[in-house]
Amino acid sequence: MALEHAILVSLEERSGSGYELARRFDKSIGFFWAASHQQIYRTLKRMVDLGWVTCTEVAQDGKPDKKVYEVGDTGRAELRRWLAEPGDPAVLRNDLAVKIRGASYGDIPALLAEVARHRDAHAERLDVYRVIEKRDFPDPAALTGRHLHQYLVLRAGVRAERGLVDWFGEVLEAMRRDGGEDR
Repeated sequence: MALEHAILVSLEERSGSGYELARRFDKSIGFFWAASHQQIYRTLKRMVDLGWVTCTEVAQDGKPDKKVYEVGDTGRAELRRWLAEPGDPAVLRNDLAVKIRGASYGDIPALLAEVARHRDAHAERLDVYRVIEKRDFPDPAALTGRHLHQYLVLRAGVRAERGLVDWFGEVLEAMRRDGGEDR
């Protein structure tokens, strides 16, 4: 997926300024497709040049004019094309998994500390997802359309984070029980 497609989805949900879009990425889409604020602004400029989005300047009192971006007809056509395009199944790439595999060749206590740090970070993200789920989707059975689609992606995040937290816990337990010896 290109960043352009993530931006098109976000702007279809709600038009906004580059700043507002970057904040939305920080709080939602960014959990699944990360981009720096600079990347977002550069990509928005390219998308305006392509005619995928329009940019309207809105005057503000005591501040510079705000540029508000909205998906145009060619952007909607590109989004429909991309949504229909087959994609490759996701491939799990995890540096830490390779480090765990090679643990017996290095500093196991340092690796265990790193595994614990990752477990804690994923547990924090899981907590954030659960707060979002409770706040934004209190009645999942009643969801339809865009809200259902957002909820389903959030559920994928909940399941992925819960799986990683469980797996890191399993790794810590097994490696501590093993004592780190290569037998």
